[in-house]
Amino acid sequence: MAPHANLRLLGMGNPLLDISVACEDDALLKKYDLKLNDAILAEAKHAPLYEEMATHGDVEYIAGGATQNTIRVAQWMMQREGATAYMGCVGEDKFATQMRASCENDGVLANYMVDASTPTGTCAVIVKDGERSLCAALNAANNYKAEHLDASENFALVERADFYYMAGFFMTVSPESIMRVAKHACENKKTFMMNLSAPFLMQVPPFLATLMEALPYVNILFGNESEAVTFAESQSWDTKDIKEIALKISAMPVAEGKPSRTVVITQGCDPTVVARDGAVEEYAVIPLAKEDLVDTNGAGDAFVGGYISQLVQGADVAKCCAAGNYAANKIIQESGCKCPGVPSFTA
Repeated sequence: MAPHANLRLLGMGNPLLDISVACEDDALLKKYDLKLNDAILAEAKHAPLYEEMATHGDVEYIAGGATQNTIRVAQWMMQREGATAYMGCVGEDKFATQMRASCENDGVLANYMVDASTPTGTCAVIVKDGERSLCAALNAANNYKAEHLDASENFALVERADFYYMAGFFMTVSPESIMRVAKHACENKKTFMMNLSAPFLMQVPPFLATLMEALPYVNILFGNESEAVTFAESQSWDTKDIKEIALKISAMPVAEGKPSRTVVITQGCDPTVVARDGAVEEYAVIPLAKEDLVDTNGAGDAFVGGYISQLVQGADVAKCCAAGNYAANKIIQESGCKCPGVPSFTA
């Protein structure tokens, strides 16, 4: 069998190794001036934190970053060997080695660009009494270059895959890579997907410009309700109605030869909104008792992973949304974006 013969889905994004420890006291938080229920970017004073956490007795390593989370969840839901691959930039260090191993254990081919001059991106996750503090150092994740994508052995993955997914965060790193894959997908009648990912991406003009350049090539656009409202504001649309916004985005121009666009907007515990071909549908989420909720971080990534896992197998929108809601429901009952056992999804 040819290498990657089973590949269906390729993701590109910003890989971060989540380094998670559970603490019984506030010592580590106080030492590094961190707060529970907070998420920050690392400063110089946080530099020793990651090495210190690595020596902790019950440290957990999880391959993270939005797109990588989605690809891992899609692979978990599919349970098909060699079905997924992922590209991003890491350093040449033990954290990169750990992240490769984590992806390998999950069944995802990690085809990283290596920047030996910059440390691998990491996110410290300190958990106490069920609450967490996040401290991210993007590092090498910011340094992905299109030259890596264009190398024949790497672009072979692009040519092999039929579905592509990128979180919006990648717009801050390599717009050139986004457009290279987007145009390949269009020219070869493949499926290109993106995520709005964060309101700030639509509030910073260069990032918004990248999104608007890519949007005509996007077959399926994902996002949540706050991101949808921010997109509407960026277009000077006088509405905060999620259904109306989703419809308007779905009706925006597509590249020549592209089919109509589907827009999928999640709303937490409220129904998921799907707009396409001038119509809007809603899909209920799976109820979860408050005491069973462990961690909502990664819920959106997991939804998209579940959705795509069925899309690549030819499922309709209803089944894709059901799978997305199943995956999100399972992930938020875990600490961190971890895939629990073998999925039992049926729809």
